[in-house]
This record gives sequence, C-alpha cells and structure tokens, in this order.
Amino acid sequence: MNAPFKPAPTRRDVVVASTLVGGALLVGCSPADLMSAGSKVEVGAFGPFIKIAPDGVVTVVSKHIEFGQGNHAGLSAIVAEELDADWSKVKVEQAPANAKLYANGALGAQLTGGSSAISNSWDQLRKAGAGARAMFVQAAANKWNVAVGEITVKDSVLTHTSGKTATFGDLVADAAKVNPPTDIKLKDPKTFTLIGTDRVRRKDAQAKSDGTARYTQDVRLPDMLTAVVAHPPLFGAKLKSFDAADAKKVAGVVDVFEIPTGVAVVAQSTYAARMGREALKVEWDDGKAEKRGSAKIAEDFRAVLTGKDSSAKWEPFDQRGDLSKLDAAKGEQVFETTYEFPYLAHATMEPMNCVASVDGSDVKMVFGSQGQTLDQLNAAKIVGCLPGSVQIETLFAGGSFGRRANFQSDYAAECVHIAKKVGKGRPVKLVWTREDDMRAGYFRPLTLHAVKVVLDKDGYPAAWRHRIVTQSIMKGSPMPAGKGPDGTAIEGTQGSPYLKATPVVDAQVALPDAGVPVLWWRSVGATHTAFVMEHTIDQLAAKAGKDPIDYRRALYTKAGADRHLAVLNLAVEKAGPAATAGWSRGVAVHESFGSVVAQVAEVKLVDGAPRVGRVVTAIDCGVAVSPDQIAAQMEGGTCYGLSAALYGEVTLTDGKVDQSNFDRYRVLRINEAPTVETNIAPSGNPPSGVGEPGTPVIGPAVANALLALNKTATTRLPLVRSNV
Repeated sequence: MNAPFKPAPTRRDVVVASTLVGGALLVGCSPADLMSAGSKVEVGAFGPFIKIAPDGVVTVVSKHIEFGQGNHAGLSAIVAEELDADWSKVKVEQAPANAKLYANGALGAQLTGGSSAISNSWDQLRKAGAGARAMFVQAAANKWNVAVGEITVKDSVLTHTSGKTATFGDLVADAAKVNPPTDIKLKDPKTFTLIGTDRVRRKDAQAKSDGTARYTQDVRLPDMLTAVVAHPPLFGAKLKSFDAADAKKVAGVVDVFEIPTGVAVVAQSTYAARMGREALKVEWDDGKAEKRGSAKIAEDFRAVLTGKDSSAKWEPFDQRGDLSKLDAAKGEQVFETTYEFPYLAHATMEPMNCVASVDGSDVKMVFGSQGQTLDQLNAAKIVGCLPGSVQIETLFAGGSFGRRANFQSDYAAECVHIAKKVGKGRPVKLVWTREDDMRAGYFRPLTLHAVKVVLDKDGYPAAWRHRIVTQSIMKGSPMPAGKGPDGTAIEGTQGSPYLKATPVVDAQVALPDAGVPVLWWRSVGATHTAFVMEHTIDQLAAKAGKDPIDYRRALYTKAGADRHLAVLNLAVEKAGPAATAGWSRGVAVHESFGSVVAQVAEVKLVDGAPRVGRVVTAIDCGVAVSPDQIAAQMEGGTCYGLSAALYGEVTLTDGKVDQSNFDRYRVLRINEAPTVETNIAPSGNPPSGVGEPGTPVIGPAVANALLALNKTATTRLPLVRSNV
C-alpha cells in the first residue's frame, strides 16, 4: 500500500475525536495527538527509538512490524551506524502503539506499508543514533575532563587520545543525564562501516529458526478462549437469524452470539469453536449482496471500457497535445489492445488472527498489527475509549502483502467485538482458517485496460490513449482523496517515462462500483500497470521492427529517465549477450515506491506451460542499507509476482468465491522458483522502497519472453488457468 495518510484536522475531526474520548475538549491537537490520546507510553533518556542496558546492549525500538520483509535488520543498522555500536550487541523490539511517537513519516500514522519502513526512518533513526552517541561522548568528556573532539567511538567503546577507554555499559548512567544535543551532526556516508555491508543480516533469524519467535497463534494466556466467526457467503449479505442450539451442544463451546460481521462461536479450543460453527444454523439476508460472478463483473467493466455503459465517470489523469490525432489515425501506424487482470488473494502464510481482552474501557490487543493507529481507532470506536489507551503488543506476522492493514481493521475489530461481549478482561483469540481468509476478502481488484498507440514515422509513440477500469481501493476511506482520481488505480501508468516521451496523451480511469471488498496488494496499482506498459512496449517495438531493449533506451533518453536507462543497462550487462541455450529472453523495467527495477527473465515452455529459469535483476533503491536484505526482497518479490502471473486468480460464481485453499488457488512451488540474481545500482540518494518493487516486473518480463518465443501477446492473466 502506498496511499498517504495525512488527514487535515477539521472541526468535524475534533468533534468526532472529543466524542470518542468522552467529551473532552482537545485544543491545538495535531492528528497524531488525537490518535494517541490516552497513551501512557514512556520515553527513556535516549529517546523513543533507543534503549541501552547497563551491560551495554543496545535495543532499537522499531515502529514497523516485521512480517518477513527483514526491515528490523535495516532499521537497527541505521541506528547502530550513527551510534557506532557493536553490531553483535544490537537487538530489536517492537514499539508500542503510539502515533505521536511512532508515526510513519510517509503515511502519517503508525503503519507499515508502501515499502516505506527504511525510507521514512532514514533521517529519523540516523539522528536518534547520532544524538545518543553525542550524549555518550559528552558523558565521557565530563568524566575524564577532556574535550569531546579528543574522543572517538567504535563498536560501543569510547577512546580518548590519552588511551583511556570506556564502554557504553560503563557510561550509560552518566550519558542518560546529559541533555540531548539540539544540533546533531550526521556522518558522511563515505565513512559508513556498517551500512551497505554484508554484515547487516537479520536479527530475527535465530528466533525464527529455533521456534522461539512469537506469532499470534503462539499466544497462550490464562483463561483464554478461542473464537471463530461464521461469515455470510455473499459479500454485503447480513445476518437474518441463527439457531445456536446444536452449536452449544458441542463439547467446549462456551457461547454463540451475533457480531456486526456474522456469528461468533466462542469455545475452549480452536477445534471446539470450528465444530460449533459447523453445527450452527444460519440464515442470511442477501437482499443487498453482490450476486454477480467475476465473469459478469468483468463483462460489466468491459461495457464501461467500450462505452456501452456510460454511467461510470471517466477521470483524466494525463491529457496533453492534440487529442484528435488519436481518433484520426488509421492503418499500419496504429496499435490497439486490451488487457484483463483478475482478483487476487493475498494468500499470506499465516491467516488472520488476533488476541484481545476488554474490561470496561480497558482494551489490550496482542497480534501482528500492521496498522496500529487504524487498529487503535477502530477498537476505541467499538469500546468507547481513548484511541491511545488501546494497548497493542505487536508480534511477528507470517506475511501480509498489504492484507493486515485496512481501514476497517476487519479481523481485529471482530476480535474486539467478541472480547467486549465476553468481558471482564478475559482474553479471546480469534482464529481465521485458510478458508475464512480466502473467502472473506480482501482482494487485489479486477482490472481492465485498453490501449491505443499511434506510431510516428520512426516507429515510436506519437499519441497514446489509455483507459483503465477498476474498483477504487480508496473510496469511502478516511484518507482524503485530494485532487484527481484514486492514485492506487493509476500509479505506474501516470508518470510513466513512455507517456512522458509521447507528445499526445489521453489517459483516463473509471472506477465503477462492485460489491467485492478490495485492498492494496503487494505493489498495489503497479501489479497491473507495469504489465500493461512493459508488454505494450515490446509489442510496439515488434511492430516497428526494433529491438525491445534499444527501443526502451530511445524512449528513456527522450523522457530523461536516467535511472530507468541505468538499471536497464545494468541488468542487460549482467545477463550477458545471449540467453541460455533453449531459453527465450524477456525484459521489463518499472518504477514503484521510489525505486526502479529492471529484470531480464529466461523462459521456456514445458508441456505447454511457461517455466522461468534465470532472472537477472537490477535495482536502484538509493543507499543500500542492507544488500543482503535487498537481494532477499528481490527474490521474494519476484517469486510472489511470478506466482500471480502464472496462476493467481480469484473467481466468483453467483457472488460466491470459488477458491477456499491452495488446492484451487495455485501458488508457485519451490521446484518452480527461478534463480534470481540481484545487482544493486550504486547511489548516494536516500533509501527508497524495496519490499514491493520486485513484484510487478517479473510478469511482463515473462510475457515479453513468450512474445519473443512464439510471437503471441498476453492480454489476460494468469498465464496458466488451471485453478477452476
């Protein structure tokens, strides 16, 4: 996800917040103040991000959840570099929920998303580390009665020119009494000794290897109950009635009751709760439910795309030049095509789950919270307490890809509703099964594109018409829409160097409603726009009789897209002059979350299906804090994107989701994973995104390899349709 969360505090906001917090008048409050109202988080001597123990161990407090992306390594390395701490004595712990202290600077709330963990923390954590270092240096200078300029720090040891030394542990009490500096001096990046090296490895590897890492499913609390929820089979359906008699006869079932999203079954164990749910008799009111299948929704979207349905509003996001040239163009110089992309599930390794307890207005939550601020606000609304007073202990999570953060805090809110009903502070663990997770939403939106390009005499785009039809992720959200259409629907097309290099552009988006719940999915809009732009470029190059790599180079030069050109050249250089014997090559380049990624993929057909072997990746992501983690994210993002391109598809029949588990929602298997080689372009720019930019590039690279192999374009994903 990458939408900004920076709501302006209006009078309405203050009224709503004051009502929520019990009628208190909050004067001069910022959004972070409102969201943190009631918090009792205390900050130590070295600020909210650093704790230093008497034994010298440095603990970096991470405001970002760790759900597999490895950001704890990079975040702690930023602090350790400026602090000159002994890397072997640096630990990481998850920050408490407090938006005022731990808001994501890019998103305006305590929230992990948009591949922004490192980028939004870069200056903040550098200053935190440098400030703490200055406090230790001043403490040593005071103790030794020497000038601060005569003291150096290395690996948590302070040394004076006279030979005197002291460790962080020796000086921590004295340093804690020093006033933090107001003028913080940061290192010259040329002097970094940790950042950018292979020493920056994961801090959670040992715990995740030996089983001591704590996930929500590991939580065991005294007198804890387990709950599951019966959700309606159709999106938008409501509970009509239920009979809990048989469910309550199941051994271990404690209670059955209605919550806003369905019927909760609370029991002594997960097994009892599931058996109770199976015995439950429920009637649903589907009068306002979405009853269309995915094929009908796609058909309706096509009607919008072709103009047969004029009810949807078209919103331009890039229009310039003489648009009449698009309508007048005919013949050989015109290229036209359409693309269709299905709904996709996030398919996280760990389905949704949460532990909560409610005792009056006292709310405690323990789970893998991706959006602590959102979860606090929604929990406070349910219970009627101060948002900041909702305590959240954030645990590791087994993946997210955007799923664990949504405006409604759906599964977390369910848990709070159930815990409120149970009451008396008794903890309740809500468990979603894989089937719950697959069928209850949320999904990457079904999306259609139509492209028309008029070529000039040299075969390059002279005019480009682009139409996108998709559901809006942001519609109805608390985030301000701002000017223009939903940015999550058009990112990757808007601002594309190919459009910048085209004199005439008419790009518009329509956002018709559908009752299927949609959400950001790893790389958000780039998951379809990258495919459209990159596969279209290869087809244009073929139509012009030009090499697709040289074709891109010409367009990047014309658009002034130096970073695109550099990573393309790096990937092509590292890939070598020719593909492996028997394999076809495809290339794709795309910018998302501030980073530019180029990939050269080698593909062949095995029993008629694509098999990807070698993938050479080049990335420009600014300063490479942890090269090892960047490579890992390129590998993971590539496999995730390849899985979707080959197999990913959620379908609906008469409004019901057809897939329920991995038997029908096919994902990439280990023996299908390609070899991914990662090459990082040198850069002095601040760090940019890494977690998501590798995902959208592999699909079009594979499609372009197939185009080179059999001269057939790909206009619909997935490439292998075998799950329904």
